[in-house]
Amino acid sequence: MGNLVQTEVNGSIARLHMNRPDKLNALSREMVAEMLAALEQLERNPAVKAIVLSGEGKAFSAGGDIASMKSLGSAHEVAEWIDFVSSLSKALMDSDKPIIAAVHGYAAGAGFSLALAADFIVADEDAKFALSFSNIGLIPDLGLIKGLRKRISPPLAKEWIASAKVISAQEAQHHGLINRISSGDVGQAAVEFAEFLAAGPAVSNKYVKYLVNHLDELPQEAALMQENLIQTLLLQTEDHKEGVAAFFEKRKPEFQGK
Repeated sequence: MGNLVQTEVNGSIARLHMNRPDKLNALSREMVAEMLAALEQLERNPAVKAIVLSGEGKAFSAGGDIASMKSLGSAHEVAEWIDFVSSLSKALMDSDKPIIAAVHGYAAGAGFSLALAADFIVADEDAKFALSFSNIGLIPDLGLIKGLRKRISPPLAKEWIASAKVISAQEAQHHGLINRISSGDVGQAAVEFAEFLAAGPAVSNKYVKYLVNHLDELPQEAALMQENLIQTLLLQTEDHKEGVAAFFEKRKPEFQGK
């Protein structure tokens, strides 16, 4: 693995850190490849219960790497590039582990897409989320339109996209885009949030992520069936038995993810 992405595992928490500060962590092909490889390793590590995604330097991520995009020639090359970068958003959304984006500075363009692809966002009080696509005649990509639409109304989503809206952390929290605002070290605040999640029942947390991400695609009857099938499975887990025992013994449960 190269040096454009740094990973660190401390107990049950992993840090996935974009390390291209001279380019504001813009998504080059090499960096995306390193992030995908790092995510795959963390996904296979049973000790990791939650992942914090962050960026080095002045910004979380400035989005797509303009130099990489300028070198594209044919429509085939463009389509291959977009599919490749989009696979990073898909990997974040498909991960069985909860992912917390720790956003400072700007999360612009595709950087905003990555933040929305995470399960939770903890933002610095001065963080900005920028929908800059219309300024260069493009639409949001990497799943941003759907991610935004899940959180705000269609008219507001259209207005924000058309106006290349720059959203403050406070406005983002008001509209339900982010979970927490940090006035201190945003990375540490995200780690503390990750520790809270990691202490919970990993198996049920995995299914909560799956259901929340996919149930809108199902009719009510099918959604109910999915919930019932998963609940049947969870009722047989060791974590459920531990939770019940802790309830009756009036203590905090110690979940093992089994």
